[in-house]
Amino acid sequence: MTASIIDSEYYGSTFGDPRVKKIFNDEGRFDSWLKTEAALARSQARVGMIPMEAAISITNAAKVENLDIKKMTEEYQKVGFPILPLVHELARCCDPESARWVHWGATTQDIIDTGLSLQMREAFIIIESQLNSLISAVAKLSQEHSTSVMPGRTFQQHAAPITFGFKTAIWLDELLRHRDRLPELRKRALVCQYGGAVGTLATLENKGLTVLKELSSELGLEEPSITWHTSRDGWAEAIFWIAMVGATLSKIANEVATLMRTEVDEIREPYESGKGGSSTMPQKRNPVACPIIMAIGNRLRGNVSSQLTAMIQEHERSVSSMPLEWLLIPESFVLLSGSFQLAIPMIEGLQVDKKQMLGNLSMGGGLLMAESVMMAIAPKVGRNSAHDIVIGAASRAWDKGITLRESLIDDERVREYLSIDEIDELIDPANYIGSSDEMIQRVLNKVSDDK
Repeated sequence: MTASIIDSEYYGSTFGDPRVKKIFNDEGRFDSWLKTEAALARSQARVGMIPMEAAISITNAAKVENLDIKKMTEEYQKVGFPILPLVHELARCCDPESARWVHWGATTQDIIDTGLSLQMREAFIIIESQLNSLISAVAKLSQEHSTSVMPGRTFQQHAAPITFGFKTAIWLDELLRHRDRLPELRKRALVCQYGGAVGTLATLENKGLTVLKELSSELGLEEPSITWHTSRDGWAEAIFWIAMVGATLSKIANEVATLMRTEVDEIREPYESGKGGSSTMPQKRNPVACPIIMAIGNRLRGNVSSQLTAMIQEHERSVSSMPLEWLLIPESFVLLSGSFQLAIPMIEGLQVDKKQMLGNLSMGGGLLMAESVMMAIAPKVGRNSAHDIVIGAASRAWDKGITLRESLIDDERVREYLSIDEIDELIDPANYIGSSDEMIQRVLNKVSDDK
């Protein structure tokens, strides 16, 4: 049985999309290494460095099903480095003449880094698809609730009215920026690695850069200008991007959970019988997706620190940085895919209670409309004087337990500048949402423009 909750049969796919897990499991890992070794042999054969017959033999042998995994595992436990057992197995699967050309001029890190770049590329395809699905779901929510008025809150208190569509359009714009970053990120993170022992390609004499170009093209990875054995900024950027996306999903989950509170009750996670139940309190309908999304986001932010640590390396190969990346890079991709798996259906099935939102607007006797009244008086008496007048009315409303409307009507200073009809117009929340609808549409237009 596995010790990791990510691979737990009990928790299933809660913490990771099975497709992404498959990319980074042992079979996916071996496959990426074998693809790199085979592509290297073909690239070297094309420039006349090794016989083409050897490249063909190596390519035919480079299949996961040909490997004796048990034997490889036993050898790894002895030697402590992961590529040497693979090289021995691959050579065993080739004819004797071809076997001597396996792993020609390469080092362990070349194969691992290039293989991991291939794995990351496949994982990014799934992650991008998930991101697009969430963007579509949030866009739909923003469109549907562009006029659903609710309390805006600052410092966890009622501030002024907004619409729920305005809130979700802010999420949407953030998600769109993450998507915009991805093409540039791929150029810097998905890079071929082939430098040999210390990165100089000395064993290949004057053909090293030609082989590197061929190998990069063959694998569809970016060709580096220089070996990046000890330059990990590209991967740090990838992990930072994953953490930022995870933070956005965490923010959304935190907001959903907060608005699910009994005292607020404006939105709810999708519900089916028994979901979110407490082991001791039969009445509970707890958030289910939100806590896990937030926990994943927390873990992803921690991985950024570790990947930044991996950037600090000595000489031409570090003692400890490679194993650190083997741990955190697959985990980061898997966890983000799991977060998306929870966030997408949560947003698609989100239950929005517009009636409750309107009811909450009246909490506090309408005090969240104080700014609207202040700004109506300000042109007549100045902003500071208007602020003093309205804060006085608001304080009386608090102290006497009356509504803001009642306090304003009873205030002679207010009545000097505003009629009752004007007061009623000013304290209607639907009349004080500013340019919300236009801003929502601007974000939605960006979604349409990207299609």
